[in-house]
Amino acid sequence: MPQESIMLLAALLLGVALAGSALALLAPGLMARDPMKQRVARMAESGGEREGKQPGRGGRQKSIGDLLREIEEVQRQRGRRTLRLRLRQAGLSWSKPAYIALCVAVGGVVLAAGLVFGLRPLIAAGFAVGAGAGLPELALRVLRKRRMGSMEAEFPNVVDIIVRGVKSGLPLPDCLRIIAAESREPLRSEFGKVVRDQAVGLSTPDAIERLASRVPLTEASFFAIVIAIQSGTGGSLSESLANLSTVLRERKKMRAKVRALSAEAKASAMIIGSLPLFVTVIIYMTSPDYILLLFQTALGQMVLAGSALWMLVGILIMRRMINFEI
Repeated sequence: MPQESIMLLAALLLGVALAGSALALLAPGLMARDPMKQRVARMAESGGEREGKQPGRGGRQKSIGDLLREIEEVQRQRGRRTLRLRLRQAGLSWSKPAYIALCVAVGGVVLAAGLVFGLRPLIAAGFAVGAGAGLPELALRVLRKRRMGSMEAEFPNVVDIIVRGVKSGLPLPDCLRIIAAESREPLRSEFGKVVRDQAVGLSTPDAIERLASRVPLTEASFFAIVIAIQSGTGGSLSESLANLSTVLRERKKMRAKVRALSAEAKASAMIIGSLPLFVTVIIYMTSPDYILLLFQTALGQMVLAGSALWMLVGILIMRRMINFEI
């Protein structure tokens, strides 16, 4: 096969691999609908149906339906996550140009390292593009997931504090100030923003709805819905929040069970993903002349690049398959 045809085929395979990596990273998150949004939509529809069937309670049902529809609209807007919002959710105060500069810097370092180690410019550029786009995004996702996990674990305790405060006679804003002063980070800073929003004139439901828009957790959405409904329809706030606390703790238990049941699949994915590296090391230790052809020839380097990128696609797909939403 002519050298030009080989280079063209390698460039085509590299482009397909990069496209597959981007698809595995971004498409599931963009195509999946928020389960909380679906639940709110069903509640709003059922509220509208009950409104038509029970004319005597039409005003109350209508107010609940309107509140749920407003919350659904806010959640729809919240689903359009921007880079700045994702940086804030990860606990980073960076600007968008700073993040882009980091991506460019990472790509430049990888490109320089590839050229120093003797890779072909085309292959080095492919690795640079993949690393510049993927590594900062991966780090951002890890930081964001860690911060959201800390909030998720602490949220039931926060709801319990509010329940005890309301039962003892404290108003809800005072309970929120206690949480903003004494709870653990990162929820302490987020509830501090709620208190500041109230200080500048926002109502408590609006301030908590802004909390739910900043913190993309189902727990925060549940909390905002309960507060919004209670402020519009009345009733026992402590009882509603106590029920919410029970639901959140049961969800936490179910999440732990799912994590335990999927541990075997995760271990299998780790073994499958690390097996090529171990095989490469073993072959290099036993027959170095045999494996060095992949590193010293242009065709071998192209094969390595394509194999690495396709392995990345496979690992990302396995990761999506073993991650369950509760």
